[in-house]
Amino acid sequence: MKAIILNKNFQLKDGNTDQPQPKSNEVLIQIKASGFNPIDYQMLENELERKLISSPILGRELSGIVVEKGTEVTQFAIGDEVFCGSGSMGSNGTYAEYISVPEAIVSLKPKNISFEQAASIPSVGLTSLQIFKRLKLNPEETILITGAAGGVGSFLIKIFLAHGIHQIVGTVGNEENRQTLLNMGLKNHQIINYKEENLVGNILKANNNQPFDIGIDLVGNYMAEVTAEVVKINGTYVDVTALVTKSAHELLFNKGSLIMNISNYTYSMIKKYDYYKNSLEEISRLIEHGNIVPPQYKVIGSLSLETVLQAHSLLRNNQTQGHKLIMKHS
Repeated sequence: MKAIILNKNFQLKDGNTDQPQPKSNEVLIQIKASGFNPIDYQMLENELERKLISSPILGRELSGIVVEKGTEVTQFAIGDEVFCGSGSMGSNGTYAEYISVPEAIVSLKPKNISFEQAASIPSVGLTSLQIFKRLKLNPEETILITGAAGGVGSFLIKIFLAHGIHQIVGTVGNEENRQTLLNMGLKNHQIINYKEENLVGNILKANNNQPFDIGIDLVGNYMAEVTAEVVKINGTYVDVTALVTKSAHELLFNKGSLIMNISNYTYSMIKKYDYYKNSLEEISRLIEHGNIVPPQYKVIGSLSLETVLQAHSLLRNNQTQGHKLIMKHS
């Protein structure tokens, strides 16, 4: 099968490899579309992410059609349209024509969306749903979301609004992203441009000059420090990036903050696969019932080295304009 393969020098190349054979508990999926994530390029550059490489074929989320199944598979039939976050749990990554994955992490694709829309969901959907469930919010709590128009931020806001959580302030970097959040239902005063002067003051002003109960940091580095500054004493800092600076960590410690680390990788470490299936099925129900809509996405090409390199470049340089980048396989 055709695939984009990582060589021994950590360079990506066009290539061909054997089609995987499903194990007894696995389904073989012909990939129709796959999504790109920052971790895809970070694996090539960052020692921490590099440890997560389990195959020379990268890529971590997909939608497609079941074309073969193992002897113990009971929940899927040949021809089923499915989607999943394969992470490092599959035979290979998703920069390929086929992948074999445990049936326990797979969900049927929502009937009312395309393969491209489905491929845009797993990573942002699993992350967003985990944040929502672990926070156990009540409607009175005030929430700051940095990078609010990005993939996780925008999907998370959809989940919040669908569950009656409205006390949200989000940061954006341009007017296009402001418009994205306005179209989702936020009001103008709830959206702060992080490039404007007196950022901390502007964020607090949007919350009636009060610190926030919860800061959800989807950016890290400098924005980790801003988030730590505006979270109240004994408040909650939600870390999705592992990019908390030393000074932000010190401030959070001094404030007695609860730091909540969000990781979908955790559940694959202990093979708790029902986390993935149950979460995707819950998201599917929300989509099929019209409670939320899939992320905005942009197809940037077909299965090729050129497409992968372009996607990595756009992600690295923060040029996705709030769109999930998708590769169309056939």
